[in-house]
Amino acid sequence: MPGREIIADCKSKMKKATEVLHDDLKTVRTGRASTGLVENIKADYYGTPTPLKQMAALATPQVDMIVIKPFDPGSVKKIEKAIKASDLSIAPIVDGKLIRLNIPPLSDERRKQLVAQAKQTGEQTKVSIRNIRREANKLLEKEQKDKLITEDDLDKGRKQIDDITRDYSDEVDATVKNKSDEIMLD
Repeated sequence: MPGREIIADCKSKMKKATEVLHDDLKTVRTGRASTGLVENIKADYYGTPTPLKQMAALATPQVDMIVIKPFDPGSVKKIEKAIKASDLSIAPIVDGKLIRLNIPPLSDERRKQLVAQAKQTGEQTKVSIRNIRREANKLLEKEQKDKLITEDDLDKGRKQIDDITRDYSDEVDATVKNKSDEIMLD
């Protein structure tokens, strides 16, 4: 695998790691209602665990409420059961063909816990990014050892990988800071 492909692969994997972080942080509660809290909860739909975003229309008509309107009204009970089984700790209110979730305000202590959780998730992502960097550098060294690239190419490749790593680590820090600010402000 030539040096360019190794660097492109490295960049692609780091991008995926940051996308996973964004998805993970969507599920962290803030003081405001967000459909991201429930969209990936899986409910049994004809024997298949299916994310709510595929089973229902999700909306936040108020800052402290999420409304879930199933496409199939017969699945209301299954969605209610999935929400109760999730780690949300919010009791669903069934109102005919839709489900309401009232989001209670967060205490200062809970906000601090959520910020710590967001920071830990960010740190795990940065560890993943560093592991990707290490793998890419090993591949470049192997290419150089096998005489497929020159020592200059190896040095250039390492520098590019370090730059990419720094950029994605900075993006992780910015994402976690934004989420932390959002948690503390609401």
